[in-house]
Amino acid sequence: MASVVEYKGLRAGYHCGYCDSKEGKASCGMWAHSMTVQDYQDLIDRGWRRSGKYVYKPVMNQTCCPQYTIRCRPLQFQPSKSHKKVLKKMLKFLAKGEIPKGSCNDEPMDSTVDDAVTGDFALINKLDIQCDLKTLSDDLKESLESEGKNSKKEEPHELLQSQDFVGEKLDSGEPSHSVKVHTVPKPGKGADLSKPPCRKAKEIRKERKRLKLMQQNPAGEHEGFQAQGQPPSLFPAKAKSNQPKSLEDLIFESLPEDASHKLEVRLVPVSSEDPEFKSSFSQSFSLYVKYQVAIHQDPPEECGKTEFTRFLCTSPLEAETPPNGPDCGYGSFHQQYWLDGKIIAVGVIDILPNCVSSVYLYYDPDYSFLSLGVYSALREIAFTRQLHEKTSQLSYYYMGFYIHSCPKMRYKGQYRPSDLLCPETYVWVPIEQCLPSLENSKYCRFNQDPEAVDEDRSTEPDRVQVFHKRAIMPYGVYKKHQKDPSEEAAVLQYASLVGQKCSERMLLFRN
Repeated sequence: MASVVEYKGLRAGYHCGYCDSKEGKASCGMWAHSMTVQDYQDLIDRGWRRSGKYVYKPVMNQTCCPQYTIRCRPLQFQPSKSHKKVLKKMLKFLAKGEIPKGSCNDEPMDSTVDDAVTGDFALINKLDIQCDLKTLSDDLKESLESEGKNSKKEEPHELLQSQDFVGEKLDSGEPSHSVKVHTVPKPGKGADLSKPPCRKAKEIRKERKRLKLMQQNPAGEHEGFQAQGQPPSLFPAKAKSNQPKSLEDLIFESLPEDASHKLEVRLVPVSSEDPEFKSSFSQSFSLYVKYQVAIHQDPPEECGKTEFTRFLCTSPLEAETPPNGPDCGYGSFHQQYWLDGKIIAVGVIDILPNCVSSVYLYYDPDYSFLSLGVYSALREIAFTRQLHEKTSQLSYYYMGFYIHSCPKMRYKGQYRPSDLLCPETYVWVPIEQCLPSLENSKYCRFNQDPEAVDEDRSTEPDRVQVFHKRAIMPYGVYKKHQKDPSEEAAVLQYASLVGQKCSERMLLFRN
């Protein structure tokens, strides 16, 4: 099944939740009736993001608070001191039931309140009514069957056979190469590479002790230096006891047999046909309402099942389980955190060919002391590393949007190493190289090469695939029968935003 989208155009001059501007926000959007995981991967690599079935892209040089797509590189990720503090806090709670005293100041706002059209249920509901998926699917299926039988009567010489297009093997979808700019630190700033790296006195003492023990026991079998089991191939065994613990070591540290609590993380496909999703729906929905009312002060009447379903339980992504993909397959999932048989948090994620993409998180406010926003992000990073073991190209963790102009939304930059997407050339640039520019201007082109352009820019708009009157045709054919000049402007804008590859694969529905 090909992706089927209905482009809705520019939406400007509406309220911004970051700076509270009454009419500063601007974005372009489309309703996705269905979407392949490869198409969505390519779209988020061009700055798009989904909220339910509504897929949108901020107009970066117009919107009041530019939203830059951010991704973390889990394979090189090392938890910071504050991250380790959160993981240790969870372990103490599970092992002994310890609840930290005082307020929890180390967790910022939850990981995805920023991402969106989240509160704009009115728009999503309106679009959902306007875009009749069942009718459209039936029309598309009928058009494909009819073309297969070559029985189309209308415009017989101009219609393009669509089977090759729809069945065409998707591109590998490798993400854009990062832009690396090597800079020499100024005098007095940064490390002097001509000198050995600084080491803490504690590390030096440990090293001396280790060497002394090795001299006493040349075989190296002294307790404390013997390999403790074989970790996964990606994370080789530590040669020295003073090396920092890995993320997995910190998360999966063994608990005593008489532990006070039991935490279980379950991955559940977002599907009304999945028995686990159905059986946990009621509990998950109640948790969502509790979270929205307590954390975001939403009125309870605005947190109905309809809004919950359309926002977090409906996805345009078509589930796929290719043999070379992860065991769980690609698509949309709820990662449920069960504490002693009760759901206390749900992370909504998309598993795509190159990444795990975080969509939303909601949790029980009674457990805010566990810093579940940070904890779930660390679990999702570890989960990405786990998926990478079988599916090597799946090696990134997308955290949504980074908004530097809104201080409370800068916390995503704390998960290092991470990259920001250049809004003009769509290449990834290490965040450290972007921050100085963002301090001077809200909108920035991160790619420092003035000659660089968008490699996937729309160069042949006539090749855009259009779905019209139950037929699939290139835009070059479709436009011959259109007299409305605004129609051409809309299609060209759509093509420029989704890029040449997606415009030739996805079906643009025109009524």
